[in-house]
Amino acid sequence: MAEATPSDTGTEMERVTSPDGTEIAFERTGSGPPLVLVHGAGGDHTVWEFFGVRSTLADHCTVYAIDRRGRGESGDADEYDLEREVEDVVTVVDAIDEPVTLYGQSYGALCALEAALRTDDLRGLVLYEPIGGDADLTRSMFDEALAEIQPLIDAAEHEQAFVFLLQAVELPPETLDAVRSTPAWQEVAFGADKLPREFQAEGEYEFDASRFATMTTPTLLIEGGESIELFKEGTKAVNDALPNSTIVTIEGHGHGVNLTAPDRFTDEILSFSSETE
Repeated sequence: MAEATPSDTGTEMERVTSPDGTEIAFERTGSGPPLVLVHGAGGDHTVWEFFGVRSTLADHCTVYAIDRRGRGESGDADEYDLEREVEDVVTVVDAIDEPVTLYGQSYGALCALEAALRTDDLRGLVLYEPIGGDADLTRSMFDEALAEIQPLIDAAEHEQAFVFLLQAVELPPETLDAVRSTPAWQEVAFGADKLPREFQAEGEYEFDASRFATMTTPTLLIEGGESIELFKEGTKAVNDALPNSTIVTIEGHGHGVNLTAPDRFTDEILSFSSETE
Protein backbone atom coordinates (compact mmCIF):
# COMPACT_ATOMS: atom_id res chain seq x y z
CA MET A 1 0.00 0.00 0.00
CA ALA A 2 1.29 3.49 -0.85
CA GLU A 3 1.65 5.78 2.13
CA ALA A 4 0.73 9.46 2.03
CA THR A 5 3.55 11.78 3.03
CA PRO A 6 3.06 15.27 4.45
CA SER A 7 4.05 18.25 2.34
CA ASP A 8 7.46 19.82 3.02
CA THR A 9 6.31 23.23 1.78
CA GLY A 10 4.51 24.35 4.91
CA THR A 11 1.06 23.81 3.39
CA GLU A 12 -1.54 21.31 4.52
CA MET A 13 -1.22 19.27 1.33
CA GLU A 14 -0.18 15.63 1.48
CA ARG A 15 1.26 13.56 -1.36
CA VAL A 16 1.41 10.06 -2.72
CA THR A 17 3.55 8.80 -5.59
CA SER A 18 1.69 7.32 -8.55
CA PRO A 19 3.11 4.25 -10.36
CA ASP A 20 4.75 6.42 -13.05
CA GLY A 21 6.59 8.43 -10.39
CA THR A 22 4.32 11.48 -10.46
CA GLU A 23 3.51 13.04 -7.09
CA ILE A 24 -0.22 13.51 -6.54
CA ALA A 25 -1.26 16.06 -3.92
CA PHE A 26 -4.43 16.12 -1.87
CA GLU A 27 -5.75 18.06 1.09
CA ARG A 28 -7.32 16.31 4.08
CA THR A 29 -10.00 18.11 6.12
CA GLY A 30 -12.74 17.17 8.56
CA SER A 31 -13.37 13.96 10.44
CA GLY A 32 -15.54 10.91 9.95
CA PRO A 33 -15.75 8.25 7.22
CA PRO A 34 -13.32 8.95 4.35
CA LEU A 35 -14.61 10.70 1.22
CA VAL A 36 -12.25 11.18 -1.74
CA LEU A 37 -13.15 13.99 -4.17
CA VAL A 38 -11.95 13.97 -7.79
CA HIS A 39 -12.59 17.27 -9.56
CA GLY A 40 -13.56 17.63 -13.19
CA ALA A 41 -11.80 19.04 -16.25
CA GLY A 42 -11.87 22.52 -14.80
CA GLY A 43 -9.89 23.51 -11.76
CA ASP A 44 -8.11 21.77 -8.92
CA HIS A 45 -9.00 20.78 -5.34
CA THR A 46 -9.99 24.37 -4.53
CA VAL A 47 -13.09 24.02 -6.72
CA TRP A 48 -14.76 22.48 -3.66
CA GLU A 49 -14.33 25.79 -1.83
CA PHE A 50 -17.05 27.38 -3.95
CA PHE A 51 -20.24 27.90 -1.92
CA GLY A 52 -18.91 25.96 1.06
CA VAL A 53 -19.18 22.49 -0.49
CA ARG A 54 -16.05 21.08 1.14
CA SER A 55 -16.71 22.58 4.56
CA THR A 56 -20.21 21.07 4.55
CA LEU A 57 -18.87 17.65 3.61
CA ALA A 58 -16.04 17.95 6.15
CA ASP A 59 -18.58 18.43 8.95
CA HIS A 60 -19.50 14.78 8.44
CA CYS A 61 -16.57 13.12 6.64
CA THR A 62 -12.81 13.13 6.39
CA VAL A 63 -12.50 14.76 2.99
CA TYR A 64 -9.54 13.98 0.74
CA ALA A 65 -9.62 16.56 -2.07
CA ILE A 66 -7.26 15.59 -4.88
CA ASP A 67 -5.34 17.86 -7.24
CA ARG A 68 -5.40 15.84 -10.45
CA ARG A 69 -2.07 15.59 -12.24
CA GLY A 70 -0.83 18.81 -13.79
CA ARG A 71 -3.05 20.90 -11.53
CA GLY A 72 -2.61 22.64 -8.21
CA GLU A 73 0.28 21.12 -6.28
CA SER A 74 0.36 17.79 -8.08
CA GLY A 75 3.16 16.89 -10.43
CA ASP A 76 2.88 15.92 -14.08
CA ALA A 77 4.56 13.78 -16.73
CA ASP A 78 5.77 14.49 -20.27
CA GLU A 79 3.19 12.16 -21.79
CA TYR A 80 -0.51 12.24 -20.90
CA ASP A 81 -2.92 9.31 -20.78
CA LEU A 82 -6.25 8.77 -19.04
CA GLU A 83 -4.85 5.55 -17.58
CA ARG A 84 -2.31 7.57 -15.57
CA GLU A 85 -5.15 9.63 -14.06
CA VAL A 86 -6.91 6.42 -13.07
CA GLU A 87 -3.75 5.14 -11.41
CA ASP A 88 -3.46 8.43 -9.51
CA VAL A 89 -6.94 8.02 -8.02
CA VAL A 90 -6.27 4.40 -7.09
CA THR A 91 -3.02 5.40 -5.40
CA VAL A 92 -4.76 7.98 -3.21
CA VAL A 93 -7.60 5.59 -2.34
CA ASP A 94 -5.23 2.76 -1.47
CA ALA A 95 -3.13 5.07 0.75
CA ILE A 96 -6.10 5.55 3.10
CA ASP A 97 -6.28 2.94 5.85
CA GLU A 98 -9.95 2.08 5.44
CA PRO A 99 -12.50 1.72 2.61
CA VAL A 100 -13.64 5.06 1.18
CA THR A 101 -16.51 6.65 -0.65
CA LEU A 102 -15.11 7.90 -3.95
CA TYR A 103 -16.73 10.88 -5.69
CA GLY A 104 -15.94 11.94 -9.25
CA GLN A 105 -17.24 15.03 -11.07
CA SER A 106 -17.62 14.96 -14.87
CA TYR A 107 -14.14 14.06 -16.22
CA GLY A 108 -13.27 13.15 -12.65
CA ALA A 109 -16.25 10.78 -12.72
CA LEU A 110 -14.68 8.95 -15.65
CA CYS A 111 -11.39 8.68 -13.71
CA ALA A 112 -13.26 7.46 -10.61
CA LEU A 113 -15.35 4.94 -12.56
CA GLU A 114 -12.27 3.37 -14.10
CA ALA A 115 -10.46 3.47 -10.74
CA ALA A 116 -13.31 1.49 -9.18
CA LEU A 117 -12.28 -1.49 -11.33
CA ARG A 118 -8.73 -1.34 -9.96
CA THR A 119 -9.16 -1.09 -6.18
CA ASP A 120 -10.87 -3.14 -3.50
CA ASP A 121 -10.88 -0.24 -1.04
CA LEU A 122 -14.25 1.30 -1.92
CA ARG A 123 -17.40 1.12 0.15
CA GLY A 124 -19.26 3.42 -2.21
CA LEU A 125 -18.92 5.28 -5.51
CA VAL A 126 -20.66 8.54 -6.48
CA LEU A 127 -20.44 9.82 -10.06
CA TYR A 128 -21.71 13.08 -11.50
CA GLU A 129 -22.53 12.68 -15.20
CA PRO A 130 -19.71 10.44 -16.45
CA ILE A 131 -19.14 9.96 -20.16
CA GLY A 132 -20.60 6.64 -21.30
CA GLY A 133 -23.02 7.20 -24.15
CA ASP A 134 -22.68 7.17 -27.93
CA ALA A 135 -18.95 7.18 -28.75
CA ASP A 136 -19.35 9.04 -32.08
CA LEU A 137 -21.48 11.77 -30.49
CA THR A 138 -19.02 12.09 -27.61
CA ARG A 139 -16.06 12.37 -30.00
CA SER A 140 -17.84 14.98 -32.10
CA MET A 141 -18.75 17.16 -29.13
CA PHE A 142 -15.26 17.13 -27.65
CA ASP A 143 -13.63 17.72 -31.03
CA GLU A 144 -15.78 20.82 -31.40
CA ALA A 145 -14.95 21.98 -27.88
CA LEU A 146 -11.24 21.41 -28.50
CA ALA A 147 -11.37 23.49 -31.70
CA GLU A 148 -12.85 26.37 -29.70
CA ILE A 149 -10.59 26.17 -26.70
CA GLN A 150 -7.18 25.43 -28.24
CA PRO A 151 -6.72 28.94 -29.73
CA LEU A 152 -7.49 30.46 -26.32
CA ILE A 153 -4.87 28.25 -24.66
CA ASP A 154 -2.34 29.04 -27.39
CA ALA A 155 -2.92 32.74 -26.70
CA ALA A 156 -2.49 32.16 -22.94
CA GLU A 157 -6.11 33.21 -22.41
CA HIS A 158 -6.56 30.63 -19.67
CA GLU A 159 -9.29 32.44 -17.81
CA GLN A 160 -11.34 32.85 -20.95
CA ALA A 161 -10.84 29.16 -21.75
CA PHE A 162 -12.28 28.21 -18.38
CA VAL A 163 -15.18 30.61 -18.88
CA PHE A 164 -15.83 28.90 -22.23
CA LEU A 165 -16.00 25.54 -20.46
CA LEU A 166 -18.53 26.79 -17.92
CA GLN A 167 -20.63 28.42 -20.61
CA ALA A 168 -20.48 25.27 -22.75
CA VAL A 169 -22.10 23.26 -19.94
CA GLU A 170 -24.71 26.04 -19.63
CA LEU A 171 -23.77 27.34 -16.20
CA PRO A 172 -26.23 30.19 -15.50
CA PRO A 173 -24.65 33.66 -15.98
CA GLU A 174 -25.47 34.70 -12.42
CA THR A 175 -23.70 31.62 -11.03
CA LEU A 176 -20.69 32.24 -13.26
CA ASP A 177 -20.51 35.82 -11.98
CA ALA A 178 -20.69 34.58 -8.39
CA VAL A 179 -17.93 32.03 -8.97
CA ARG A 180 -15.66 34.63 -10.62
CA SER A 181 -15.97 36.88 -7.57
CA THR A 182 -14.60 34.27 -5.14
CA PRO A 183 -10.97 34.00 -3.96
CA ALA A 184 -10.71 30.46 -5.35
CA TRP A 185 -11.42 31.61 -8.92
CA GLN A 186 -7.84 32.42 -9.92
CA GLU A 187 -6.50 29.07 -8.71
CA VAL A 188 -9.21 27.20 -10.58
CA ALA A 189 -9.19 29.20 -13.81
CA PHE A 190 -5.49 29.12 -14.43
CA GLY A 191 -5.34 25.33 -14.67
CA ALA A 192 -7.22 25.63 -17.96
CA ASP A 193 -4.13 24.91 -20.04
CA LYS A 194 -4.72 21.21 -19.28
CA LEU A 195 -8.19 21.23 -20.83
CA PRO A 196 -7.15 20.29 -24.40
CA ARG A 197 -5.52 17.01 -23.40
CA GLU A 198 -8.49 16.09 -21.21
CA PHE A 199 -11.00 16.96 -23.95
CA GLN A 200 -9.01 14.73 -26.31
CA ALA A 201 -8.99 11.87 -23.80
CA GLU A 202 -12.76 12.15 -23.25
CA GLY A 203 -13.36 12.22 -26.99
CA GLU A 204 -11.31 9.06 -27.48
CA TYR A 205 -12.85 7.13 -24.58
CA GLU A 206 -15.22 4.32 -25.55
CA PHE A 207 -17.38 2.97 -22.76
CA ASP A 208 -17.52 -0.84 -22.69
CA ALA A 209 -20.44 -1.88 -20.48
CA SER A 210 -19.27 -5.50 -20.27
CA ARG A 211 -16.19 -4.48 -18.25
CA PHE A 212 -18.44 -3.33 -15.39
CA ALA A 213 -20.87 -6.26 -15.27
CA THR A 214 -19.41 -7.69 -12.06
CA MET A 215 -18.57 -4.41 -10.30
CA THR A 216 -20.87 -4.61 -7.27
CA THR A 217 -19.69 -1.48 -5.43
CA PRO A 218 -22.79 0.48 -4.33
CA THR A 219 -22.95 3.39 -6.76
CA LEU A 220 -24.95 6.61 -6.88
CA LEU A 221 -25.15 8.45 -10.18
CA ILE A 222 -26.24 12.09 -10.00
CA GLU A 223 -27.47 14.06 -12.99
CA GLY A 224 -28.94 17.49 -13.59
CA GLY A 225 -32.41 17.60 -15.04
CA GLU A 226 -31.34 20.43 -17.35
CA SER A 227 -28.01 18.92 -18.43
CA ILE A 228 -27.30 18.42 -22.12
CA GLU A 229 -28.41 15.11 -23.60
CA LEU A 230 -24.87 13.76 -23.95
CA PHE A 231 -24.39 13.84 -20.18
CA LYS A 232 -27.79 12.29 -19.52
CA GLU A 233 -27.11 9.49 -21.99
CA GLY A 234 -23.73 8.83 -20.42
CA THR A 235 -25.23 8.63 -16.95
CA LYS A 236 -27.93 6.23 -18.12
CA ALA A 237 -25.44 4.02 -19.95
CA VAL A 238 -23.25 3.70 -16.86
CA ASN A 239 -26.28 3.02 -14.64
CA ASP A 240 -27.48 0.31 -17.01
CA ALA A 241 -24.06 -1.33 -16.96
CA LEU A 242 -23.60 -1.43 -13.19
CA PRO A 243 -25.38 -4.14 -11.18
CA ASN A 244 -25.70 -2.09 -7.97
CA SER A 245 -26.44 1.51 -8.92
CA THR A 246 -29.16 4.12 -8.90
CA ILE A 247 -29.69 7.55 -10.49
CA VAL A 248 -30.78 10.71 -8.70
CA THR A 249 -31.91 13.58 -10.93
CA ILE A 250 -31.68 17.12 -9.56
CA GLU A 251 -34.39 18.92 -11.48
CA GLY A 252 -33.90 22.49 -12.61
CA HIS A 253 -30.11 22.25 -12.65
CA GLY A 254 -27.43 21.25 -15.13
CA HIS A 255 -23.86 20.01 -15.25
CA GLY A 256 -22.61 22.37 -12.53
CA VAL A 257 -25.02 21.37 -9.76
CA ASN A 258 -22.26 21.66 -7.15
CA LEU A 259 -22.32 25.38 -8.00
CA THR A 260 -26.03 25.96 -8.61
CA ALA A 261 -27.50 23.72 -5.89
CA PRO A 262 -24.67 23.09 -3.39
CA ASP A 263 -26.98 22.18 -0.51
CA ARG A 264 -28.86 19.53 -2.51
CA PHE A 265 -25.56 18.32 -3.95
CA THR A 266 -23.93 17.78 -0.55
CA ASP A 267 -27.12 16.28 0.89
CA GLU A 268 -27.12 13.56 -1.79
CA ILE A 269 -23.48 12.68 -1.20
CA LEU A 270 -23.79 12.63 2.58
CA SER A 271 -27.02 10.62 2.53
CA PHE A 272 -25.45 8.00 0.26
CA SER A 273 -22.27 7.93 2.34
CA SER A 274 -24.22 7.28 5.52
CA GLU A 275 -26.17 4.46 3.86
CA THR A 276 -22.98 2.64 2.87
CA GLU A 277 -21.23 2.86 6.26
